[in-house]
Amino acid sequence: QVQLVESGGGLVQAGGSLRLSCAASKLTFSRYFMGWFRQAPGKEREFVAAITWSGGGTYYADSVKGRFTISRDNAKNTLWLQMNSLNPEDTAVYYCAARNTMPSAFTKWDVYTHWGQGTQVTVSS
Repeated sequence: QVQLVESGGGLVQAGGSLRLSCAASKLTFSRYFMGWFRQAPGKEREFVAAITWSGGGTYYADSVKGRFTISRDNAKNTLWLQMNSLNPEDTAVYYCAARNTMPSAFTKWDVYTHWGQGTQVTVSS
């Protein structure tokens, strides 16, 4: 059974940075298209960033472009999300997600087949 485990969340002041990790196991990580999503209380899960199998292609939501960076290391079966210049609107539970093909609608959460349990990110003003 595929496992995705996020870590690195926490409480940070506005303007600060956090680096989220997603450790993958029981899958051939290099064959999976990976994404980060987030969900704030009372809101729908929203796309944050995605990355192709080799890492050669990256995609971002407009709200995080220029502040967040998605990356991966296939040798370590690990996905990261470097988050800089955080603001209170970034407060949410962050999830990593996986799919073994690149969906055309990769910004839609329901096209991903595997999910982690999430890690809380709280940004104080």
